[in-house]
Amino acid sequence: MLSESFQDLCAVAPRPVQPISKLSQALQSSTEKRSTAAELLKSDKFVPVAIQEGENDRAEIVIVCEPEGMSLQLGGLHPRASLYEKPVNLEAAKNAHAEFRRIMRNNGVRVLTVREILAFGTTEHVGARSELEDFAMQALTYKLAEGASLEDIEAEDRHYLSDEYKRKVLEHMSVPQLIDTILTNPTVHLAPSYRDTGLTATYSFEPLSNLVYTRDQQITTARGIVMGRLRSPQRNLEVSLMKFCLEKVGLKVIGAIDEPGFLEGGDFVAMNADLAMLGIGLRSNEEACHQLMDRDLLGTRRLAIVRDDFEQHQDRMHLDCVFSILSDTCVLMLDEMMGEEAATRRLVDEYTRGTDGKYTKSRSAVEFSKYLKDNGYNIIPIKAEDQLKYACNILNLGNERIIAVHLESARQIVKSPHFNGDVQYIDYSPITSMYGAVHCSSQVVKRTPKRR
Repeated sequence: MLSESFQDLCAVAPRPVQPISKLSQALQSSTEKRSTAAELLKSDKFVPVAIQEGENDRAEIVIVCEPEGMSLQLGGLHPRASLYEKPVNLEAAKNAHAEFRRIMRNNGVRVLTVREILAFGTTEHVGARSELEDFAMQALTYKLAEGASLEDIEAEDRHYLSDEYKRKVLEHMSVPQLIDTILTNPTVHLAPSYRDTGLTATYSFEPLSNLVYTRDQQITTARGIVMGRLRSPQRNLEVSLMKFCLEKVGLKVIGAIDEPGFLEGGDFVAMNADLAMLGIGLRSNEEACHQLMDRDLLGTRRLAIVRDDFEQHQDRMHLDCVFSILSDTCVLMLDEMMGEEAATRRLVDEYTRGTDGKYTKSRSAVEFSKYLKDNGYNIIPIKAEDQLKYACNILNLGNERIIAVHLESARQIVKSPHFNGDVQYIDYSPITSMYGAVHCSSQVVKRTPKRR
């Protein structure tokens, strides 16, 4: 029986009869090329186009990564060094994530998983299998062990350090093996053994143990998908891997943030067709904001840069840790950062695009809650102790359909006179142990824009 994720993938993704590089070319510019790509779809009724004007628009396609496999097992061996908040129970995390996917599907969302995207078509199509092997080549490293030199290796054994031998090894792996190789990001340290096969090995890993949080590697704007640039070096391969997955699904990536910019998806909030927000401070920076504006990657008339000048704390590392959209007129916000005198207040610099297409600063250093009220939003304040339990980190599936992970704040939302939607609660504590909740662990790559 096909998994639900695989069924969603078949409905969305092009059949991988050609390498991703060729499919990417087909998605670029001309109508003729786009129709060629569309012909590859299994369903001609569902052509994926990445767009997110506002987070209260109806979610259609979401990409997630299940907390499975050796990458999470390795990360769980030392949670703090893996950027986790607490120790992790992997079986409980799998069950919680499965419930999250079930709720999204019950709300009509197509939910694609990273593992099934990677595996898609690799049995039937040599091109898909070959490109998965190519990506695994990046992840698997052979190197001499410390203290060993090439002269110590017998001449006939030096071949076993080569890319040629590594590729042969990968070509003989099963697809699950290839995927685990990519997600564990291993290095094989080789030294002479002077007996038996001539070589001995030790192993080290830089696992993609934070990939469960698919929010961070990219953002989806009103124009499309922009790849980010993450602060933590141990997460660098995640961006390349997510780009690979997005292109395999047939979703065009319209740009990327370059050095010295930093952009993490948890800092980006799509408010509506006119306004986008990006938090800067601990993770994302102002350089990324200017790259988004200068390269016309936003698709909105205004960008609000929400500055975290006074705190920059790991517990509130991203904007979505302290703020979320509930409806077109209602938001959640951490109460202790509200007001001109708040010690941890956020300040907003607003940029507006002119008739020449260039963005210029239109407002400066406006206190965040005042800025929201000026834009017609009602605020439901969240207590500091509830924020630490991820009360602000909700996922809006559109039209005020909310998934929340904190029961008391869920009750607070539904009792508010400013909210008229539905809230579904799930126990997501096995996932929040890794420092994020449902907004963090989802990338909505397609929402239905509201008709204007």
